[in-house]
Amino acid sequence: MDNILLLVEAPTILLQLLIDGILVGAIFALAAYGLALVWGVMNIINVAQGELVILGGYITYTLYDQFGLHPILSIPVAAALLFVFGWSMYKLVIHRMVDKDLFTSLLATFGISILMQQLMNEIFGADVVSADPDLGTLFLMNDEITITWIKLISFFIAIAMGILLVIFMKRSRLGQAIRATAQNARAARILGVNTDQVYAATFGINAAICGIAGSLVAMVWVLHPFIGLIYTVRSFMIVIVAGLGNLFGVILAGLGLGGLENTAGFILGAEFQSAFVFSLLVVILIVRNALLRRKREYLK
Repeated sequence: MDNILLLVEAPTILLQLLIDGILVGAIFALAAYGLALVWGVMNIINVAQGELVILGGYITYTLYDQFGLHPILSIPVAAALLFVFGWSMYKLVIHRMVDKDLFTSLLATFGISILMQQLMNEIFGADVVSADPDLGTLFLMNDEITITWIKLISFFIAIAMGILLVIFMKRSRLGQAIRATAQNARAARILGVNTDQVYAATFGINAAICGIAGSLVAMVWVLHPFIGLIYTVRSFMIVIVAGLGNLFGVILAGLGLGGLENTAGFILGAEFQSAFVFSLLVVILIVRNALLRRKREYLK
């Protein structure tokens, strides 16, 4: 209650929380882009989505810590390496789950996520790390509102990636092949589309997007081998709210989740912030199920 009263008495604090939440919510949306892409095209729910994000962050941190490369300049490198990693993951494991039920994909990608956590723990260690871009802070409203430049830059990078993804899906031949495969894979194969290569490229693009998101996470927050699950949950929640194929809805849902989570973390305490995210997911699933049930009854 004290924190709620503080927000009422000092609205600039609430404004600060909402601005910070919206800016970082764009990174949540960026990770959700890839999940929506894989789910919509391949009918696979990738539980290892968060681990791909963290792996991208570790690539940025390693280039920054070991080679002195500025974190922002490492973003294309992380995207390229994660694309290769995602393509390889598809060829080794994921292709066996195509045309299987969702439960199979959940179990398989959950196993991959655990494996990735342990490998990252062995390779990078269990210490909490971050890559400081050292870009300074923007002060607004007589210094009552502060915005770090990296959060602002991350916001625009995430939005730009969403726009580029839409253009890629509509204008490029691979994007058109991905859309055709998502609509009807059998018809696409009859028309000469190599759907296996399309699936591999789709999963690679998803991993590359996660690599970009991970690079931003490494600069905005911290990295740890075992925090990938929270990014998977956030991505899943955003896609559930927005719906498959609704990229604009993904952006709005990501920004809304960021603002809501940041405010809830201030009111409830940082130690309950993750619990709030999981609780919110349960509520969303219950509401979504109730709405679908009502819709089915109406159609009858």
